[in-house]
Amino acid sequence: MPDTHSEDKSEAGSVGGFADLEELRAQEKLDFTTFEQILEMDDDEDDREFSLSIVSGFFEQAENTFEEMETALKEKDLSKLSSLGHFLKGSSATLGLIKVRDCCEQIQHYGQNLTADGNDPEPDNDVCLDKIKDLIVEVKEEYEEVAAPLRKFYNLD
Repeated sequence: MPDTHSEDKSEAGSVGGFADLEELRAQEKLDFTTFEQILEMDDDEDDREFSLSIVSGFFEQAENTFEEMETALKEKDLSKLSSLGHFLKGSSATLGLIKVRDCCEQIQHYGQNLTADGNDPEPDNDVCLDKIKDLIVEVKEEYEEVAAPLRKFYNLD
């Protein structure tokens, strides 16, 4: 595989886009090894059709899941919140989005009436809902912080 870090491309995977992804890695928001494994599945490094489809699909899933989380929060549906947290945790882990994954895991745990680490019970539903409310705000912020560089990398802006 050619060293895309030093190539000057105007297509997907441009040098500027890689620099932003490197910054995410430095901030421990992106597991670059995981993300690179997805990039290696691309047949053509110029259009990155395969990885682009995965990332675009994740954007759509995340935004829909955030809406569903807001609805479940209003309905105080801890079980649904846990399920949505679990779903988005898996999708974000696939891309190596560390902070998004971690927030979603905590949502999953609180939705199961557990503490953030999942090791102890948290029987107070209101405490769990309050924690989830804060985590939804946090996960959306984390998502935006990783989505912008990924959009730049794939020239989606």
